[in-house]
Amino acid sequence: MSNIRHALTARRADDFAQWYQEVISAADLAEESGVRGCMVIKPWGYGIWERIQRLLDDRIKATGHENCYFPIFIPLSNFEREAEHVEGFAKEMAVVTHHRLIADGKGGLMPDPEAKLEEPLVVRPTSETIFGDAMARWVQSWRDLPLLTNQWANVVRWEMRTRMFLRTTEFLWQEGHTAHADEAEAREHTLRMLEVYRACAEEDLALPVIAGEKPENERFPGAVETWSIEAMMQDGKALQAGTSHYLGTNFSEAANIRYQDREGQQALCHTTSWGVSTRMIGGVIMVHGDDDGLRVPPRIAPWQVIILPMLRDKPEDEALLDYCEDLRSKFAGKTALGEPVRVLLDRKPGKAAAKRWDWVRKGAPIIIEVGGRDMEAGTVSLLRRDRLWAENGKPDFAAPSVAAAADDVPRLLEEVQGELFRQAEERREANITRGLESFDAVSDFFASNGKYPGWVEVQWAKPTGAALDQVVERLKSLKLTIRNVPMGSDAADGSCIFTGAPATERILLARAY
Repeated sequence: MSNIRHALTARRADDFAQWYQEVISAADLAEESGVRGCMVIKPWGYGIWERIQRLLDDRIKATGHENCYFPIFIPLSNFEREAEHVEGFAKEMAVVTHHRLIADGKGGLMPDPEAKLEEPLVVRPTSETIFGDAMARWVQSWRDLPLLTNQWANVVRWEMRTRMFLRTTEFLWQEGHTAHADEAEAREHTLRMLEVYRACAEEDLALPVIAGEKPENERFPGAVETWSIEAMMQDGKALQAGTSHYLGTNFSEAANIRYQDREGQQALCHTTSWGVSTRMIGGVIMVHGDDDGLRVPPRIAPWQVIILPMLRDKPEDEALLDYCEDLRSKFAGKTALGEPVRVLLDRKPGKAAAKRWDWVRKGAPIIIEVGGRDMEAGTVSLLRRDRLWAENGKPDFAAPSVAAAADDVPRLLEEVQGELFRQAEERREANITRGLESFDAVSDFFASNGKYPGWVEVQWAKPTGAALDQVVERLKSLKLTIRNVPMGSDAADGSCIFTGAPATERILLARAY
């Protein structure tokens, strides 16, 4: 419908990166902070994070975990004892070396040379090492296992290229850390938490994801295995939306996490770690957003229904507000998606159309406008954000009675949640190409399919070491990475596209954030 005047100036098809930045601004999600790579998350954006946090926290606790909190500062010596781990984060670490400032004699401030710390402190990039210290104290015998902990925190990684929500110097996340008596239990727990992430992504965020194991070169530093959930953005790129790691006894050995088994012998614990972050919001933007702004799945929308009274700055406004308050209470008394419906009566002054488009850009699932005529007729004007436009190029308002709207809102919210997932899943499946049988075919595919080519699934022989390094270098020439080995995929039945040897599994290749 070419006669539609969209709410954004940028278009996904023309410049996806510019569109993404405009959505963040237009939806009032976040803004630059004045510190390189850091952002201020504004109330609507943080409200989405709070919803994700609450829903995921409930899922985590349902598996037996307890929340705790550890300091943001970690002694440098903690990292030095785990060489492989520190190598993975060394270039991204922010380090505190002094504890006081003094005047520099030029009107400014400088670190006090007399206040140098005896040992530098690293601003938390991840907490395996400091959790390891605690686990070594908390675990003494087999009776203390499994130890299941989780932390909601901020972390700092000094990124060179930053983009709000996707890759920032400071970001918010949860990180789970567990200790187990044996390998089998720890591996099972690694996959259990991966499934928690899959369920949260698909059922709460309406993000269809593919769960699978990462290749050797993409493992978390110090891990034996890393598993991920991968989501496809509308530009065909992949976003790693969450990871779960089986760490073996690598961290236990470094931190001396041991327990006395039932036979009285000392044994090393097997540990896991897993986390998701505010980059999930970036995924929601890039999967569900359209040329009018954000579309928020109802499960994670801070407000699911927005009521907009058409105020005219006249005495009759008071009666209209009373009418809308009665509507709010009717809607809020309903239950949708397992919770009371979250309804906001927007009392702010301003023209109804302007306020409507503010909420359209923010992506509120249902927007209801109420004017004097609606009040007289006992009706409302209802707009679904996932079906914004009618065939005539105008907003697709329905006009149900108040009673019908109140009864229908729960069903509509469930429909919106399901529709956003369906659209994203169909788009993903339409943009995964299978059957390419050589690296040259992969190269030709990405060279000839424009800006947004999607993913390819190919077969390989799972090379390791130097052979894998050669594969990675070849993929770099196409700006591709191996995303994961999808769980439940068809068995390999062909040849490795890199070596020609009999393939052992299928992998997904994509450009990624």
